[in-house]
Order: sequence, then structure tokens, then C-alpha cells
Amino acid sequence: EQKMIVESENDIKHLKAIGHICAMTLKTMMESAKPGMTTGELDDIGLKFLEKEGARSAPMAMYHFPGATCISVSPIIAHGIPGDRVMREGDLINIDVSAEMNGYYGDTGASMVLAKHVPEYEKMLAAARSALEKAVSVARAGNPLNLIGKTIQEEAKQHGYGVIFDLTGHGIGHKLHEEPTEVFNYFKPKDDRILTEGLVLAIEPFLTTGKGHVHEERDGWSLRTIDRTIAAQFEHTVIVTKDEPIILTI
Repeated sequence: EQKMIVESENDIKHLKAIGHICAMTLKTMMESAKPGMTTGELDDIGLKFLEKEGARSAPMAMYHFPGATCISVSPIIAHGIPGDRVMREGDLINIDVSAEMNGYYGDTGASMVLAKHVPEYEKMLAAARSALEKAVSVARAGNPLNLIGKTIQEEAKQHGYGVIFDLTGHGIGHKLHEEPTEVFNYFKPKDDRILTEGLVLAIEPFLTTGKGHVHEERDGWSLRTIDRTIAAQFEHTVIVTKDEPIILTI
């Protein structure tokens, strides 16, 4: 498996450029999402934004995914295929944007409640956001890789949530998924990998109220929790350094 290690200012420049485009695409989609709109229409907004910026949808290009972005409406929690599903007020939605430009990849995602206050959802969203923040802050060269999962799991637990065990973060750079292929969202004591300087990671905690396992729907992509419980994900792409990591998807 190939592994991206940032070796030059040029690498950083390209990674920041695609990271920023992914972040802006996500922001645009979140701001554009309205009740009554289909997930396909929302995906189209994302696709047009990526194209305008000169970037390619990574899931489309790499995996022939039937959409430019993943849009998951609860009970689907990840890899939702954009289509004629109409979004309603109070829906819990996750948008995941990954894209490529000049041979470099970025990946980001966020969950939101559509056009309404749903305290039960918002509490989980806040905890998931906080889990991402804390996980990013421990992604430093010399730290064990499993400190990321440990941090996510502890933060989730503190707020009364579990993690999704079957979904992981991953290395990224010149491909969408690279070494380390799995950045677990929970503590794996036997995982003795150490974070090295210049490593590029997509860190993506998934929090849930349920048991933390997923089931693939008949479409071959969409994932929901086995117990049909809610879940939320937030994701950043970062470069590991000796100090605070460089967050690329701001």
C-alpha cells in the first residue's frame, strides 16, 4: 500500500488547495440544504462547485460511486447515494466530500440537522465535533496512532455515546485511501503504530447512541446502524507534525 509522507512545501501547497476546496464544497452544500430538496439536487450543487474549482469527485473517479458526494439521511449514516430522496425539516443528515486535484486528495465531512432544532441530535453533534477536535490535537509525531481512537472513544463515552466500530479514518494523500488504512475510532491496545512527521490522515469519528455496528443496504453502498440508531460524523484531513497538526480542510 502506498503511503503519503509530506516532503516539500509543494506537497503542503497542493494538499492545502484541495483541502480548502473540499471544505468550501461542504460548507456550500450545508448552507444550500433545504427541506423539500432532493439529495440528488444537493449533490449537484457540490459537483458544480468542485468542477468550478477544477477538482474531481474522488468517490466518482476512484470507486465509480453513483454521486459526486455522499449524502446520508438518517437512518443511513454513511455512503448514502444522492438521488430522489426528499429531505425533510428535522432530518439528521451527513455530507461527506472527498476530491482530487493535481494528484492530491482531500476528505472532509459533517453532520447537521435540517432547518430545525432537535436537541437529541444536537447534543450528539456537539459531542462528535468535540471528539474530532480532541482527536486532531493528539495527532502528533511520536504519539501512538491508537491515541486517536482512545481519545475519540473517551470523549464519546463522557457524553454518553458509543463509537461506530466498523468505520475508520485513513491515510490519504496521492490516493483517497492509503496507509495507514485504518485509523480506528476506538482504543485498540495491540495497535503499536506510531505517528510520524509528514503523515497525512483523514480523521473521522462516528458517534452513535447504539451498539456501534453497521449494515450495508441493498444498494451496495449505503450504511445504517444494525440497531437503526442515530449516528453523527465529522471529518478533517490533517498533516501530522511534531506540534499541532496542519488542518487542511478548514
